[in-house]
Amino acid sequence: MKLIIGGAYQGKLAYAKKEYHLTEGWLDGGTCPPEAILSCSGIYNFHEYVKRMVNTDNIVSESEQFSRIFLQTDNLSGLEQQAEAFAEMLCRKNPDIVIISNELGYGVVPMEKEDRLWREAVGRICTGLASRADEVIRVVCGMGQRLK
Repeated sequence: MKLIIGGAYQGKLAYAKKEYHLTEGWLDGGTCPPEAILSCSGIYNFHEYVKRMVNTDNIVSESEQFSRIFLQTDNLSGLEQQAEAFAEMLCRKNPDIVIISNELGYGVVPMEKEDRLWREAVGRICTGLASRADEVIRVVCGMGQRLK
């Protein structure tokens, strides 16, 4: 698995397509079906994927059951366990995925509790993914900096 992080509009997707020679099989995390992440080549806007899963209350199919783990608790230790479980499951089911996510923790802390939990979830899931990833790259101005 490869994890690419960076600020908004920094050229993360273009970098990934060029670096990993992946022109097909990409999903937009803001619109893709939840279960599609298990078989895609790559996902961009992963932070938006997490946001959608945070707001999902009506998933019933067994193939989508993994997405219910997001933010089912108000305590941070529960969130950490859920984030770890998701990261482990994703790495096991789609070990070759390329994940692209915005870094969300460098701005103003959101006023809304749901937004703060979403930001926390993205950070904790990306931490879990980074610990399992073969490579972690930060992209700034279209240039990749290898962190792992």
